[in-house]
Amino acid sequence: MYESWIRIVSFILLSFLTLPVESLPKHKGTATTGTTSNTKANAAAAAAAAAPASPSGGITKATDGSTILDKTVTINGLSIRYKISAPAESFTAASGVTGAAATANSTGTAGLNVLLHGDGGQSFFDFPNQAVQNNLMGVAVLAPNKNLFWGGGSGLQRTDGVAHAAAVNSLIQNQLPKDMAFDPGNVFFTGVSGGALLLSGFFVPAFGAQYKTGVVLNCGALAPQVNVADAATLATSMKIHFQSTQDELALLQPAIPKAITAYEKLATTAGMSAAQIGAMQTVDNTPNGGGHCGFDGKGFVTGVQLMSTNYANIMGADATGQVTGIGNVKKTVVGNEALKFTSAT
Repeated sequence: MYESWIRIVSFILLSFLTLPVESLPKHKGTATTGTTSNTKANAAAAAAAAAPASPSGGITKATDGSTILDKTVTINGLSIRYKISAPAESFTAASGVTGAAATANSTGTAGLNVLLHGDGGQSFFDFPNQAVQNNLMGVAVLAPNKNLFWGGGSGLQRTDGVAHAAAVNSLIQNQLPKDMAFDPGNVFFTGVSGGALLLSGFFVPAFGAQYKTGVVLNCGALAPQVNVADAATLATSMKIHFQSTQDELALLQPAIPKAITAYEKLATTAGMSAAQIGAMQTVDNTPNGGGHCGFDGKGFVTGVQLMSTNYANIMGADATGQVTGIGNVKKTVVGNEALKFTSAT
């Protein structure tokens, strides 16, 4: 009987320690986030992130049979670890990938979907955007600090946002062309939780106008925290989709509508009509029951994967907006700025 109880208690402890850690933007102070950090799991994620990646990188297989290159470089004094999922022939010889056939700094036929994970790094390690989808190769980038927070700081205060955004831009512009051939005019973005805060608050305002593509902001968004470079070009050429849930984190429930309103104002100032704005900026928070990032009504990891799997249906040239289990998520931001939340997680 005693041994049976030991086995039951051990199973419960093991289940708790293996829960995903990337479930919230961490916040210090008196405001309630609706959840707390899992210290042991965070330590495990940090230890995994600290595992050395050689200059030629670790090389594995993606879910679609393409090649994953895992590499670490120094950019602007920051140690940036990243993964690329692409056909072997798209890599350069310097990458160390068997079958590499591309020339450094050459233009390829496929674009990129660059993902920034949330606090704790779960989506970097899961790499939900691996594989080639809708002619976009997957890239995931790890936040360059011990807590694995994009933008540093905590909660909505991303104190290193400017530096981190600049490092991501430099990675795309200067480092990735050494590793692979891709179409620089077809680079899209995905943000998850804290990664969405970095993208919306810092990266998109500073660099979005030069990419002229699109970004999916999953379970997190900030109004621009820096000056917006070429606001008219950004508004007219960068698609933005805000995706949340009805039971979003309490900390994010005011922030996401503020971000929607701020980006919509950029479009209005640029002289865009309501119809034109709706074609470029969309929002949805239909899902309920799965909590923060639980877009499938189940949980964080599977919810993020759902959005990654359906990325082309949101950002593709002929995107229908249909996401399995949710329906059409491409609802115009016009008239839908004040999202309705039923509860908080």
